[in-house]
Amino acid sequence: MKYIGEHLFVGQLGNFFVITSFCFALLAMISYFYAAKNEDKAWGKLANFSFIGHTASVFGIVAVLFYMLLNQYFEYYYVWQHSSKALPLRYIFSCFWEGQEGSFLLWTFWHTVLGSIIIWRNGKLTNSVMAIFSSVQVFLSSMLLGIYILEYKVGSNPFTVLLRDHPEFVNLPLFENSDYLLHLDGRGLNPLLQNYWMTIHPPTLFLGFASTLVPFAYALAGLWKKQYNEWIKPARPWTIFSVMILGTGILMGGAWAYEALSFGGFWAWDPVENASLVPWLTLVGGMHLMVVQEKKGGVSFTMFGLVLISFILILYSTFLTRSGILGDSSVHAFTDLGMSGQLLIYLLSYVIIAIIALIVNYKSLPRNKKEEDLWTREFWMFTGSLVLFISSFQILISTSIPVINKIFGSSLAPPADAISHYNSWQIPFAILILLFMSFSQFLKYKKSSFKAFSKAIFRSLLAALIITIGIGLLIKMTNPFELFLLFAGSFSVLGNLDYWVSILKGKFRHAGASVAHIGFGIMMIGALISMSQQKNISNNTSSFDVEQLGEEFENKENILLMQNDTLPMDDYYVSYRGKEEEGVNIYFLVEYMKRLPSGEFESAFTLRPRVQTNPRMGNVAEPDTRHFLGKDIYTHVTWAILEEDKKEEEYGEPEVKNVKVGDTLYLKQSIVILDSVRRILPIDIQQVELQESDIAVEAKLTAWDFNTKKHTLRPLFIVKDTSEIYGLPDGIEDIGLKVSFNNINPKDGSVELTFIQKNVQRDFIVMQAIVFPYINLLWLGCFIMIIGTIIAIYSRLKYGK
Repeated sequence: MKYIGEHLFVGQLGNFFVITSFCFALLAMISYFYAAKNEDKAWGKLANFSFIGHTASVFGIVAVLFYMLLNQYFEYYYVWQHSSKALPLRYIFSCFWEGQEGSFLLWTFWHTVLGSIIIWRNGKLTNSVMAIFSSVQVFLSSMLLGIYILEYKVGSNPFTVLLRDHPEFVNLPLFENSDYLLHLDGRGLNPLLQNYWMTIHPPTLFLGFASTLVPFAYALAGLWKKQYNEWIKPARPWTIFSVMILGTGILMGGAWAYEALSFGGFWAWDPVENASLVPWLTLVGGMHLMVVQEKKGGVSFTMFGLVLISFILILYSTFLTRSGILGDSSVHAFTDLGMSGQLLIYLLSYVIIAIIALIVNYKSLPRNKKEEDLWTREFWMFTGSLVLFISSFQILISTSIPVINKIFGSSLAPPADAISHYNSWQIPFAILILLFMSFSQFLKYKKSSFKAFSKAIFRSLLAALIITIGIGLLIKMTNPFELFLLFAGSFSVLGNLDYWVSILKGKFRHAGASVAHIGFGIMMIGALISMSQQKNISNNTSSFDVEQLGEEFENKENILLMQNDTLPMDDYYVSYRGKEEEGVNIYFLVEYMKRLPSGEFESAFTLRPRVQTNPRMGNVAEPDTRHFLGKDIYTHVTWAILEEDKKEEEYGEPEVKNVKVGDTLYLKQSIVILDSVRRILPIDIQQVELQESDIAVEAKLTAWDFNTKKHTLRPLFIVKDTSEIYGLPDGIEDIGLKVSFNNINPKDGSVELTFIQKNVQRDFIVMQAIVFPYINLLWLGCFIMIIGTIIAIYSRLKYGK
């Protein structure tokens, strides 16, 4: 059958670029290998030409895939799977890298950019470095091939898999129509990714992943060419850049989680979060040992090990997130596309290469025969790097429990409370690192005077102790580990500030490390205070039991708000004002108010937490946050009525109540007061014919609805000829209420009334609100830390020679 409207040439063009990118990467790897081995310029020219061809092909793949997504070519499975007609244009970038193929392509793209810069700078080790670079590109390019070799699938190609040929859809009646594209829409983007952070976070994080290859390649090149120290100089700026950009990507992920996810925080020790954090920790350790090796030497084996393992851990994190192993334990993980074996080969190849390179060169590595003095900077930098490695190892082991179970057939259970588990280990490590990064700067290389060192750090120690006592008393912090962390963070900030001012004399060119350390200290203080002092303020003050909605709801954490009711909540009064629909989003308007001395309410601010509706993938709740200088108020809806009930409202079962004059009744849609009960003349009653001897009694009731509108009801009790007794009901349709007067009890003066109410369910929400105190310290620290690494890169590039 000839299908109408399919754009097959675009897919063929994309597939052509996939094949050429792989072929050029393979040719570049071989050419760079011989250029490095034989110092042959001809091979070098061919290698550069090949890598440029590979780069152009990758750019071509990117352009074609974006073109397909922008034009919504749903005949291609990848486009159908990640996009839809209703998706706003701003999320097309997220569609690009939501799938495995797109994320591998993004990774490959950044490698071509970084590799092109290395070629342009053209240092002594360029050919060796680019041989390693190109070998990685061969692996990554193969991830997009989508071909079969001996019944084994190599890669997944977004350009060759048409929706009508996909195994899941091949027999659908839809494809019996030649014009099926007229009736086709895409599945759409995962609701969690429909956030602006998902437009900037993934490319930043993948640039961080890609950048770890540069120090890895330089380290391997140094081992290959026996240049054990010479590689450090060109590699250090790249290493600092990698630490900065990978750290920024991780922090962006935390910001996304804080803004878009409803777990209430910025870090949950999710397995995929951990998988990106671990290589950052080891690379930070390797970066510091590169400084020691340049200044003093003697740490080359550990330095090589930390730099090499950082890239290998990136590969391991890739295996974790894309093999499907973490599919049930992380919101970030991809499902398995049948490439687990290929990913494992990719990982093991570089593990073996790194191990062989270290073993072959082990005896030749330069060593410091003299033992390090305790009071030297290099000793404590080395110790700090080992602490970072041990910290990363603990995270790695706990995160890898699913892998351990898979390999050994065990049934180890992941930590039940991940946050408590990791914090119990990582807080002591963080304390040590903060202390080391503060006092080690006051030590000199080779040898320091302990007396001079003690005098230099005394001011910072004393000030940090005073600040810790003051803050601890102010916020009532009693946990000893938290107090130690607060002290270590304060000492880190003050010590590095003192070092920059008193030792470096405030010079900009040397400020990078100190500023980055100050930022890290402020970040840790902000994280400590905001997480340890966070307070759930949404204690249920309504008359409704939230726990009846399900086991996951607790009255002490969830407040139920009927529309337009006003309830006290911590320092505020809150009211749910209704909902607004904007496309697939339903926004719930929650007004926070302050009560004035006059008793009136004044609006403080309104938050708009939302639920993003998605019939295919499930609805997703996203919080809204009010930012203040000293705190954030984080609010998200945990339960809500998304669709109005369109059925005609019916009256419920009658309720009989004995009421006395002056009594107040609280009904579903109103508050009712019995004002009076009095006998009236039969002549005044129009509904029925009565004789003068008949008895008529009227119950007068005032009903106030929830909009404070007043209504009056006058049901009658009639005794006719002393033989017939009945009531004449009265009702008000606006509030869905009917009242009948049944009887009079002369003993206590009460009357028996029957109330019939409409089954009207008022709109309501259940929500949580959390206060994060001083969380802006966290974000300020992140910003300062990034600024410090930028200064360090700039100084290294400008003054490195």
